[in-house]
Amino acid sequence: MRTFVLLFLLSITLSGFTQKKLLIERSEEVVSAAKAEIAASMEGPEGGLYLLQQEHGLKGTYVMDIQIHEKGKVASVFCKSKENGEISHQTIIKDYIKDFSFNFKMPKGKKYKFEYTFKF
Repeated sequence: MRTFVLLFLLSITLSGFTQKKLLIERSEEVVSAAKAEIAASMEGPEGGLYLLQQEHGLKGTYVMDIQIHEKGKVASVFCKSKENGEISHQTIIKDYIKDFSFNFKMPKGKKYKFEYTFKF
């Protein structure tokens, strides 16, 4: 019982130190922050999309519509066009972006849509 109480108190204390996501309210700022995070993900050697490219040999250019909502989660991804790419690579990229979570949040009930060009 004593251990449980100590663990409970420790978890409450540590939860106060967790980093909260920044609230961004203006549409232009949301889109630019999202694009910056995606661009950083494409940079090596630790970016998620960079590692995905290395693992799967992704190539081509993909133009995608991305819609994000409230807590920086991706709501939808739609591939508008692709050049010199394969359908399987398009699906891999789309699935990765769909699971992507941005390091900011937006006003409740708001959704923002933007276009991003992925060049591999």
